[in-house]
Amino acid sequence: MADTTRRAARPVPPAAPAGPKRAAPAPRRTRFSRRLTPWLFLIAPLALLLTFTYAPIANMVAYSFTDWDGVSPELNYTGTENYTELLTRPELFEVFLVSGYYLAASAVQIVVALYFATVLSFDVRFRNFFKGVLFFPYLINGVAIGFVFLYFFQDGGTLDSVLGLLGAGTDHAWLGTPFSANTSLAGVSVWRHTGLNFVLFLGAIQSIPGELYEAAEIDGASRRQQFRHIIAPGIRPVLSLSVVLSVSGSLSVFEIPYIMTGGATGTETFVIQTVKLAFQFNKTGLASAAAVVLLLIVLAVTWVQRRIVPDEKVDLV
Repeated sequence: MADTTRRAARPVPPAAPAGPKRAAPAPRRTRFSRRLTPWLFLIAPLALLLTFTYAPIANMVAYSFTDWDGVSPELNYTGTENYTELLTRPELFEVFLVSGYYLAASAVQIVVALYFATVLSFDVRFRNFFKGVLFFPYLINGVAIGFVFLYFFQDGGTLDSVLGLLGAGTDHAWLGTPFSANTSLAGVSVWRHTGLNFVLFLGAIQSIPGELYEAAEIDGASRRQQFRHIIAPGIRPVLSLSVVLSVSGSLSVFEIPYIMTGGATGTETFVIQTVKLAFQFNKTGLASAAAVVLLLIVLAVTWVQRRIVPDEKVDLV
């Protein structure tokens, strides 16, 4: 009995301190589902991308090595004959000279859009109204714009009537010569696409921290100095994007000259020529080769631009 009491009176040793509990490893099925879930969300966009982008490009490249006319079920492999014809016929590449007008127009629209984006980023009266006015032309369908300006530039049309009211009457055929026609069409392109660049620049400018402008004003910096040292470095990535879009767009102009002149009077662009080869002369193989060449030129121009102006992280603070 005493031995039992002595055994019961022994102090119980303290329990060892509990360490951090390790989380039980997730089951293998759970880890697999976590890895699979992002791909399930990507199935739909990847399927659309493959179906409507990469599959047509692959077919276009395949057709460029054939003599298919776009109608008959039979086509013959011709190798690089279509590409040889493109490179040996100067008239097929002379249309790129027309792209120079639109390239110059792209430079003008970037400058105009950057100017208005800078001005309207500050506290200006009626700035929301002017934002809408500048962006509105980009919302209009290109075909509608082509028909509107077709009546605007025709002989005795809106432009001639306005000039007559101002005492500067003219009988100049705005779409009658290659220079005036391409200049007029390039002006329409500036009017339409300035709004897109304006919105891109305005968003980039407004994303710059406001403390930088306050500090610059305290230091006595003028608006021009703020643009040079704050706005210009801060929007460099967006400016680079606009240049890429402008160059590629100037090489692939289609709807406005096609609606207004149909490529006549020396206004034919490379895309209009490609469409005529495919649907007017039934040379789908040659047109596919021309489309591949245009794609390669746009990719090369983009690559050169990215090498000259690489993406850099801008740190203004």
